[in-house]
Amino acid sequence: MYGAGTSAVIFIVCSVPQGSVLGPLRFLLYVADLVNVVEKHGLRLYAYADDSQLTLHFCRDELAASIERLERCIEDVDQWMSANRLMLNVDKMEWLLVGSRRTLSLLDIIRPVLQLGGNIVAASDHVRLLGVDVVSDLSLDRHVTNVSASCFYRLRQMRRIRGSLDNQSMTTLVHALVSMRVDYCNSVLAAVPKTTTDKLQRVLNAAARVASNVRPRSLAATT
Repeated sequence: MYGAGTSAVIFIVCSVPQGSVLGPLRFLLYVADLVNVVEKHGLRLYAYADDSQLTLHFCRDELAASIERLERCIEDVDQWMSANRLMLNVDKMEWLLVGSRRTLSLLDIIRPVLQLGGNIVAASDHVRLLGVDVVSDLSLDRHVTNVSASCFYRLRQMRRIRGSLDNQSMTTLVHALVSMRVDYCNSVLAAVPKTTTDKLQRVLNAAARVASNVRPRSLAATT
């Protein structure tokens, strides 16, 4: 509804559209049987709405057999989705080979691929999982670097309009666009090296200067 006008009413006679008022919970109920398809191949399924993640643990010498197993599982998932009026979007599919740097360096295949029908999906060097950038060795340097770059970009934009806002309004803006971004999924940063978290500390220091409208040296003199 907008003003006095309302949109047309559309009656849904089948399926459960993810983007409707039904929300992700009922969509998950609709695709609940997909778990059985995945577990039949010995894999695990993690899902949020239409974002699904398959995981498979294997030893280094089992790489070729595990890739074939993963391919068969995805083919069965594709068949199940087609039978239930859904579509597997291969163009958006990503997969990541995770292990220690030493283990990955000893693999016979430098960049393994999945062959799914007529499509070939090469292993990525990183994937984005619910807003967190994950790389092959599970280090978080890339994630922290991306978060820092995004926050500093927003802070530079805020400085341009700093003179038009009072301290309270600017503080609210900093919390909404910067602090919340730093805090998001910060539990994954537990036990990471201080050199990594220092990047986020510099973001918070810069955010404090923008919110309080002081120069870097002035803030340092009062802390």
